[in-house]
Amino acid sequence: MRNPKLVPYETIVRATSGEPEAIDEVLRHYSKRIRLASLENGHVNKDTEDNIKRRLIVALFQFRFDGQPT
Repeated sequence: MRNPKLVPYETIVRATSGEPEAIDEVLRHYSKRIRLASLENGHVNKDTEDNIKRRLIVALFQFRFDGQPT
């Protein structure tokens, strides 16, 4: 049984290889947390939200699984 709090492994593998649908799925999965982290004075700061999303995408491309060359 799959844990709904986690992004499925297969999705992460596809996202790290650059598949746009998988990247969107990861962003959707974390969208509520991203919005919460982007709050300033009770309002979502769009620049902060975009920055967090950009950094998450960069992190996906830098992610390495065990045994992968660096």
